[in-house]
Amino acid sequence: MTASLHLIKLCVGSDGPEDLAAWQAGRFGNGPAMHVTRMWPKREAELLDGGSIYWVFKGVMMARQRLLGLEERLGQDGIRRCALILDPDLVRVAAVPRRPFQGWRYLNAGEAPPDLPAGRGREDPLPPDVAAALAEMGLV
Repeated sequence: MTASLHLIKLCVGSDGPEDLAAWQAGRFGNGPAMHVTRMWPKREAELLDGGSIYWVFKGVMMARQRLLGLEERLGQDGIRRCALILDPDLVRVAAVPRRPFQGWRYLNAGEAPPDLPAGRGREDPLPPDVAAALAEMGLV
C-alpha cells in the first residue's frame, strides 16, 4: 500500500544526506533514528501508513526516511513532545527546491519527489545550489 501522507522538515546543521546519516549513525547506531519535535501530528494514522519524513538541506529536498512510529517524550520543562521514530536507512530522492519554513509540514504523496534509482543514491551529491537550479528547470 502506498502512503498518502508524509512530513517535510528542514535539516539544520547538515550539508546533505551523508552528514545526516553519519550523525544519526553516531547517535543511534544501526537502530531506528529519532527526531523530537514540539508538535504532535494530528494526522498520525495517515503518516504511519507508510509515510516518510522528507529532509530539506540548504533549500533542497534531497532525502527521506520512513516513519516507524511516534512516541511521547517529556522535556525537562514538563512539556509533551513528539519523537518521530525513523528507519535508519536514508533514501535519496530527486532534488526539489523548498523555501524555508519553521517546524514541519505535511506533504501529500502525489507531491513527493520520486526516489532516485539505487545506483544514483551512492553518487556524490550535487552542491545544493546546483541541485536547486537543476530542479527549478525540471532536470533532476
